[in-house]
Order: sequence, then C-alpha cells, then structure tokens
Amino acid sequence: MNADFALQPSRAGLSVAALAALTLGIAFLSQYGFGLAPCELCLWQRWPYGAAIIFALAALVMPKLRPALLALAGLSVLVSGGIAVFHVGVEEKWWQGLPGCSAAPTPNSIEALRAQLLTAPVVRCDEAAFRFLGLSMAGWNVLWSIVLGGFALFAAKRARAETT
Repeated sequence: MNADFALQPSRAGLSVAALAALTLGIAFLSQYGFGLAPCELCLWQRWPYGAAIIFALAALVMPKLRPALLALAGLSVLVSGGIAVFHVGVEEKWWQGLPGCSAAPTPNSIEALRAQLLTAPVVRCDEAAFRFLGLSMAGWNVLWSIVLGGFALFAAKRARAETT
C-alpha cells in the first residue's frame, strides 16, 4: 500500500481500520487456528484494537471530526501497546503480573491448595506461548502498535492540516 494513498484523509480511516482488523484477525487465527490460547493480558490487548476500528471507521463518515477520530484510533492502538509492554515485563519476570495471571505462591495447607487449583487461570501471563525471532506475541504487539499508532497519529495530523 502506497503511504501517500493510505494517508489521504479520506482513506486514512479505512487504512487504520483495515490494519487494526488484520491485527485482530492474526490474534484470532493464532487462537482458533493454531491453538494458542490467550491469557488475560492477551485478551486485554485486543480491546483497544476494536476501539481503534470503530474510531477509524467513524473518521470515514465524519469528515469534520476526522482528525480527532484518527487521533483516538492511534491512541487506542498505543494503549494496546502499553498493555503489551506490561505483558512483556511479566513474561520476562521484570515485574510481578496480575493476581491469578501468573505463578501463584506455594500454598501452605490442603484448603489453600484446593482454592488455588480451583481459581487457577487456564493460561498463565508470565509464560510466552509462542516466540518468533526471540519476541513473544506481546513483544511483537509492542512494535506493531508503535507503527500503527504512529501511522494513525500522523494521519490525524495530516487530516487536521488539510481541514484548517
């Protein structure tokens, strides 16, 4: 896709929406096609992409609000990247994850063990299910969200310049 074509204000919303939808499609393909069950933080990273799609599509039909809507789409994607940074830190053991999403402490009684087993998450956030070129899916999301979020913010800036 030609960057000038994609950055034209009338098309930027479609570009951002399509790329955000492609991102979610890859996440769903990895889950349902390849059996990589997402953890809680993985699921959290998906929601901002959904918001970005809505903002970007709204930018297509509301030209007067296009700069603001594209900016909101870009910021939504960057929120996903922020969650992904936290997730990478949990995977790399740089900091503690959410309760119930990481390895739990060893229980000191049978009742505590039973409670821990009954509330244990299906997928742990502190273990990467898949790595490609040394990066987990959360790590790739950090990089991609910077690119797509930056693209959307640049498109918003360009749309604003053309409306003034």
